Amino acid sequence: MLKESFLEIFERDLLKLKEEVGLYSNEETLWIVREEISNSAGNLCLHLIGNLNHFIGAVLGHTGYVRNRENEFTLRHTSRKDLLVMLDTTLAVVKNTLTQLNESDFQADFPVEKHGKIVKTDFMLMHLLTHFNYHLGQINYHRRLIR
Repeated sequence: MLKESFLEIFERDLLKLKEEVGLYSNEETLWIVREEISNSAGNLCLHLIGNLNHFIGAVLGHTGYVRNRENEFTLRHTSRKDLLVMLDTTLAVVKNTLTQLNESDFQADFPVEKHGKIVKTDFMLMHLLTHFNYHLGQINYHRRLIR
């Protein structure tokens, strides 16, 4: 039951992020940073892709993904098409990984510490969802601000 809930919400929210990226008037506006906005929507998108591929793909799914967190915030002008492809790939990784988990796996310790603490896998997945949605909201607001 927990597995189905996580699968449904991660898929819903990744599809919503794809929609947000698609709603930008042009690719250049994805990368605008001005005034007190410290991260562009494009960089936040790269950050979310890296975060899920690392914590779900590499840590839980053993995909071999190697994260470069610094690049998530410094790369510029990745095409919208490439972002959308990366989001599709990330969705597939999340779905494949979570599908492989047993219900008991959600109560097991997450394989890596989170800020120096051992947490259960279900807690970590909940954290990843809230983190994702925090940045998804920032992207939505960014898109409407820079019109």
